[in-house]
Amino acid sequence: MNTQKINVAKIKKFGHNFEISINPDAALKYKKGEITDLNEVLLAEEIFTEAKKGLVAADNKLMEAFKTTDITKIADIILKSGEIQATAEHRSEEREQQKRKLINLIHRNAVDPKTGFPYPPNRIETALEEGKIHLDYNRSVEEQFDDIITKLRPIIPIKIEQKKMKVIIPAHFAGKLYSFVKGNSTILGEEWMNNGNWKVKIELPAGLQQEFIDKLNSLTHGEVMVEIE
Repeated sequence: MNTQKINVAKIKKFGHNFEISINPDAALKYKKGEITDLNEVLLAEEIFTEAKKGLVAADNKLMEAFKTTDITKIADIILKSGEIQATAEHRSEEREQQKRKLINLIHRNAVDPKTGFPYPPNRIETALEEGKIHLDYNRSVEEQFDDIITKLRPIIPIKIEQKKMKVIIPAHFAGKLYSFVKGNSTILGEEWMNNGNWKVKIELPAGLQQEFIDKLNSLTHGEVMVEIE
């Protein structure tokens, strides 16, 4: 008999297990702040004690553990504070995708300062292997980019063109996006405006600029203001 594979995110509280059935790709993006819509993550609108057997958690246990029975609020807690499980095949595939994304970002952003030309992807991959440089798969590639470039420099000379920009994020998005901005750029200066908006000056690799702006527009529904210096 074939058993259907179910990917779950889970957490243990007050001696009880709580699980949600998830799309693992979307769940990891949600945890990293790359998406905010739980409808893209949840495959069932239930909180389980054991998802594979379809055992739904009782309301009194949910109240004890989370002080609410609201599925959205509980799912958010489980995704951000709990453990996201996936099949070995899925984890291997995702890690390969992340590695390819890293190599592509370095290829797009880094040049050999002697020639001014970008490094071929296979040379970048070889340098990563030589330096035994590995990604932390619990963090976004963009968030680790600067650290990885620093580790690569003793192996191959690298120059990264940086771009600066000023960003104003509306007050009702500022709290949610603070960690995203901080994790994907270098903050050069910031201030909280009288209306609660967050004004921040940042620096990031030139090749990441448009992707960063597009993500801000997506997460704020176009309400962000960006000025490129």
